[in-house]
Amino acid sequence: MEISFAKYQALGNAYLVVDTSAMEIGTDEIRRLCDFRTGIGSDGVLFGPSYPDDADFGLRIINPDGSEAEKSGNGLRIFCQYLYDQGVIGTQAFTVKTRGGIVRARIFPEQQLVEVSMGQVSFDSAQIPVAGPAREVLLEEIAVGQRSMQVSCATIGNPHCVVLTEEPTQAIARELGPLLEQHSLFPNRSNVQFMRVLDRQNIQIEIWERGAGYTHASGSSSCAAAAVAHRLGLVEANLTVHMRGGDIAIAISPEFEVTMTGPVQAVCRGEVVVRA
Repeated sequence: MEISFAKYQALGNAYLVVDTSAMEIGTDEIRRLCDFRTGIGSDGVLFGPSYPDDADFGLRIINPDGSEAEKSGNGLRIFCQYLYDQGVIGTQAFTVKTRGGIVRARIFPEQQLVEVSMGQVSFDSAQIPVAGPAREVLLEEIAVGQRSMQVSCATIGNPHCVVLTEEPTQAIARELGPLLEQHSLFPNRSNVQFMRVLDRQNIQIEIWERGAGYTHASGSSSCAAAAVAHRLGLVEANLTVHMRGGDIAIAISPEFEVTMTGPVQAVCRGEVVVRA
């Protein structure tokens, strides 16, 4: 079958947007499409829009390994920009339903920015989920390979594990990210952020994304890491998250509702033949 796609990137995090009518394509084809050598190349596939009863639009987010993600900040911003470019929405606020909950979004075309209210962050082990007794998972000591380290965990509709470090590097993310992603504490695996606090308004992170691997930027990772830093009293409620791919502005309410704002760019459009 032949499908149409649009490719967008948000701070170096690229996604393909494909109509929901193509949802029947299999895991092997998803992997091929996302591979930069055998396909178009992307960090996942966004299937949408659909039209649920409880939101303006619906979105399904598929990782490069074929697994389904509950939520993706960069993916959501890309999907919102795609809707705007298609003429489906204007500059008014609208809602998008994901597997990880409903978000509210708005486009600012003059500034070339997309704002998404990602929902409420929780540090509760049952909600994330994290194995063991019910608790807030903050600065817990765990064993990772031959190392011992402190982790703080959160969910914003998808699970995150944040490690405070003085040197967040790509090498550390690639070495320890897969071990933490699949750690026995995390029954649904976890996204992983290695975070350095720069000052009261800025943090830096390196990211290992569940189902995708090392990535230059992540919206939900930015939200989770910022919320953890704020919960630990290390930063203010309005801050900037610095990543290898660029920066995202984060605002955190007293109830830990998190809003992110960042850029999106269209890359290309086309058609590709896949096996159904």
